[in-house]
Amino acid sequence: MARDTTDNTPLSSTSELAAYLAKGCKPESEFRIGTEHEKFAFFRADNSPVPYFGDRSIAALLTGMQEKLGWEPIMDGDNIIGLGEAHGMGAISIEPGGQFELSGAPLETLHETCRESNQHLAVLREIAEPMGIRFLGIGGSPKWTLAQTPRMPKSRYEIMTRYMPKVGSHGLDMMYRTCTIQVNLDFSSEADMARKMRLSLKLQSLATALFASSPFTEGKPNGLLSWRGEIWRDTDNARSGLLPAALEDGFSFEAYVEWALDVPMYFIVRDGRYHDCTHVTFRQFMNGALKGEVTQWQPTMGDWTNHLSTLFPDVRLKRYLEMRGADGGPWRRICALPAFWVGLLYDEDAMQAAEDVTKDWSLEDVSALRDAVPAQGLSATIKGQSLMDIAREIVTISADGLKRRQRLNSEGQDESIFLQPLEEILAKKKVLAEEMLSLFNGRWNGSVEPAFEEYQY
Repeated sequence: MARDTTDNTPLSSTSELAAYLAKGCKPESEFRIGTEHEKFAFFRADNSPVPYFGDRSIAALLTGMQEKLGWEPIMDGDNIIGLGEAHGMGAISIEPGGQFELSGAPLETLHETCRESNQHLAVLREIAEPMGIRFLGIGGSPKWTLAQTPRMPKSRYEIMTRYMPKVGSHGLDMMYRTCTIQVNLDFSSEADMARKMRLSLKLQSLATALFASSPFTEGKPNGLLSWRGEIWRDTDNARSGLLPAALEDGFSFEAYVEWALDVPMYFIVRDGRYHDCTHVTFRQFMNGALKGEVTQWQPTMGDWTNHLSTLFPDVRLKRYLEMRGADGGPWRRICALPAFWVGLLYDEDAMQAAEDVTKDWSLEDVSALRDAVPAQGLSATIKGQSLMDIAREIVTISADGLKRRQRLNSEGQDESIFLQPLEEILAKKKVLAEEMLSLFNGRWNGSVEPAFEEYQY
């Protein structure tokens, strides 16, 4: 997420909120792939976290990237908190604990996506290396306590930090100690959105299992394969998790709006200042709940788009769909995660085949799988079938979809090459988190320190 919006167009009815989402519909020829990935910044000397302030810091990294790329700095008061590419095509932002995020440009092919992440990491390494900084690509902070983790001076995060402990047990861990890889994908119509939403919600736990890479907390195994997946089971359940309405027939932009309206807000931005609005829902805001506080606090389209960015369902709807289930991971995973979803959702035959696999999965089945996967990974079952067997079928369907897309690189290879990390997992019958635990109990001699060396960018 690059920046909070300040679109001052006034809102007069909830129908405008659904209309905003509907403007995301586009012809298939204009479908794009937007990939986001986060990583933990650390000092090579002692694997300690990088603070925001100082000569060797997150602020210094952002300033160095700004000078190198020429992107526009994004400020919160006097503090640089991100960068935006001049034409709005990509952005760099920081998560609450200093996790460094690239929100990639909307690109046509996975080959371009991989080049983009390569270029980003090369430039970042050039800036970070003289500071003794590297980046860890896994899903959960393996060593640092919450108290040891730095806090970024970003106004929306201050509001969230106060609010999270009131609504769940893991909200601060989510904010400060997790990393993800996400992909943003397009839809052609309301019906196409609903279809993609339903299928991807059902399969999000499979992505969590395949990409599980967060088995350590504070230097020890945490009993899980995806600690990040477990964290999302109790972060802020009013705005997180499955969307039951989306698994039913007739899901629509309006249905998503109706759900979002009753989620408490985090903030509104006025004159560059963030105001805590966690005591009201967006529906109450629309009905005048804040008018008595400050007269100019009338709802705007900027308030709505900001509110949409503070909702955390497993698949998030904006003017595109965000796949949110995967842990962060090493470089090859940055390409594998979008490849997995593009193969399934951007090819009609693949989507139909995946729907056939999941057609009998009820809300209860999907919810139970979501609960089981953080600890069990691909050993979890749904309707008596192992997730490992389902993974083999779904990854094959995705590969076939990518092959049919026929987007070739200069060597004549199609996009299915980017699924190789997942095919290796299925061949070994072991996800990255399980490999990490084997190393911890073997060559690493009961220490998580080697993770910083082996999974760094």
